[in-house]
Amino acid sequence: MNPLDALFARHSDPSGFAAGYVEHLRDLLAALDIPAVGRFIELLLEARAAGRHIFFCGNGGSAATASHFANDIAIGTRAGDRPFKAVSLGDNIAVITAIANDDGYDQIFVRQLQVLLEPGDMVVALSASGNSPNIVKALEFARARGNPTVALTGFDGGKAAALGDVIIHIGTDKGEYGPVEDMHMVIDHLVGAYLIQRVRAEA
Repeated sequence: MNPLDALFARHSDPSGFAAGYVEHLRDLLAALDIPAVGRFIELLLEARAAGRHIFFCGNGGSAATASHFANDIAIGTRAGDRPFKAVSLGDNIAVITAIANDDGYDQIFVRQLQVLLEPGDMVVALSASGNSPNIVKALEFARARGNPTVALTGFDGGKAAALGDVIIHIGTDKGEYGPVEDMHMVIDHLVGAYLIQRVRAEA
């Protein structure tokens, strides 16, 4: 039984369920691969130092997190004349719908990367399942070009878990989208908080 289903079976009252959900997140936080998060931050700093772009992509809730990541890193750091050139590939509806209509939804990220990706640019993919075809294709394309890749995954990692130079995996049962996406947002804010402090220290 999925942990969230089991949690509701034990605690159908709102307060009991809330307490159990928070405890579950606490366990996931305790298991977070801190060295992988550190390496992710190092790659972001390397991209900034080289003036390279950082492309984020995801579907559904992960698309929202990808957009949030790009905002927090490109704008939230207030990096001034040495910016983090972060872009979310899910934010241009006209481009996405054109590609999806003409070439298929599995092409919405890779077609953009074919136009935008330059040597040294970085691709960061977020996927709870790790198996979304558009995510897999984006990572495969970037790796084939020799570009650095980062995959934030959940469940069993899926295909994406083999396609990142850095993998930040949130191990959960399949279907636990909420907890996985919660953890990805924690990583976003953790990374953003560090980069803000780093930029301030350079001033």
